[in-house]
Amino acid sequence: MKDYQISTYEEAIEVIKEVGLLPLAQLIPGYPSLDSITLKEHWHSDSEFDPWMWRANFPADGVAAYGKFIKKKSILISLELLPYVRAIVGFQDSVKKRYESGLVSREALELYSLISGEEGIDTRLLRVKAGMKEKEKKKLFDNALLELQGSMDIVVSGTKEKTNVIGEKNGWSSTSFETMKFWTENHKVHQETIDIEVAKAKLKNHFANVCSPESMKALAKIFKF
Repeated sequence: MKDYQISTYEEAIEVIKEVGLLPLAQLIPGYPSLDSITLKEHWHSDSEFDPWMWRANFPADGVAAYGKFIKKKSILISLELLPYVRAIVGFQDSVKKRYESGLVSREALELYSLISGEEGIDTRLLRVKAGMKEKEKKKLFDNALLELQGSMDIVVSGTKEKTNVIGEKNGWSSTSFETMKFWTENHKVHQETIDIEVAKAKLKNHFANVCSPESMKALAKIFKF
């Protein structure tokens, strides 16, 4: 596999397009991650070279879908590969239908309903609207968000800065979420249902051209091809 080393957002876009799937941190043996192909000193530098700042730009610019899609880890997926990954990892049935079948938690259903009613809602407001602001409900809230990302029902759409009454930045930025349906429609991603076996064959063929045998073994376990 190529030894990627980058320093700009534009270079990161090219890597995502080429590899198709890029974890933020090391996840797949012998496979690149955003932190492994960038300089450590650039992270959290608040500069144009800061990969931590880029992570919100990828989904906002329509470069890649971003969320904790695999093993509860943050992943960037190119627009080309997204429909195939979604066919394998996601579900055809709606969140409501899966809830009625006992496959989705009540908290996840509630958060999904709120996100679909206010696309791009940030986590602070979402937690308040869900009635989960209390400290003891934080774990339930976080787990429901992880559940919806893991089933690819929602994506990170960007971040929103916390500001004070006069508009000055005041504290950490919070993550914003959109439904996968809304995000893919906005960025003109392929919407038609894809057969799972077709999706597996597509991913296997793609990764065979960019991965080492070690990486292929790990990806084959993830995507079952």
